Amino acid sequence: MKAIIIGAGRGRRLMPTTADTPKCYAEIQGRRMLDWALRAFAGAGVTDICFIGGYQIDKVRRDYPHFTFRHNDNWENNNILLSLMYAEDLMSDGFICCYSDILFTSDVVRRVLNHPADIALSADTRWLERYEHRTMHPPDDAEKVTVNNGRVTRVHRGIAPGDAHGEYTGIARFTPKGTAQLREHYRQAKEKFAGKPFREAVVFEKAYLILLLQQMIEDGVHMAHADTPGSYMEVDTQQDFELAQKNWKGE
Repeated sequence: MKAIIIGAGRGRRLMPTTADTPKCYAEIQGRRMLDWALRAFAGAGVTDICFIGGYQIDKVRRDYPHFTFRHNDNWENNNILLSLMYAEDLMSDGFICCYSDILFTSDVVRRVLNHPADIALSADTRWLERYEHRTMHPPDDAEKVTVNNGRVTRVHRGIAPGDAHGEYTGIARFTPKGTAQLREHYRQAKEKFAGKPFREAVVFEKAYLILLLQQMIEDGVHMAHADTPGSYMEVDTQQDFELAQKNWKGE
């Protein structure tokens, strides 16, 4: 199984930590976030890594020559969805993807890998506990999911916290069939909305991955949830960085 790490963006909300390094280079308890991710993937048997870079990609190329790289050379003008699809040519055999600004353990990876569904989204069911001190990133900004009978029924920031089953961690796994569904819906959306508004995005190019996932759900694509009770943290702001330094419990 190939892991695709989406790490093209600047991470301006994590300034000054990211003033001169990629966001995933921020060190939590003496280890880069990127290295925490590699540790988690390796613990679940995933060592084939593709890194989608943009901002300061040359530093990542230098420090991780064993990666496969895809260069999002338009990272300043696009967002997570388009960034992920820079690695579309590597997806055919199935893959697991993640954001680059998150901390997670190999148990989270195993839960997603072991799920039988063609598309499985990782969901942290204890997510609200982490938001008690996240004043700079409130629950309203979380990518939340609602579920029914094992199926994700919605993935959206606008879900009321009390209605959410959990927070989408940014980790998802696609089998070859799930990959084909992702590609087809991406192609359809791109043909119809390129240069135009797409759902909540001002233009399609600025869309988050969850916007396409939600479109797929509404089009009848089955998405499952692989739950984790914690073992995950997002590091989006300087406050998150400080909380992770204090509270992260890795492996």
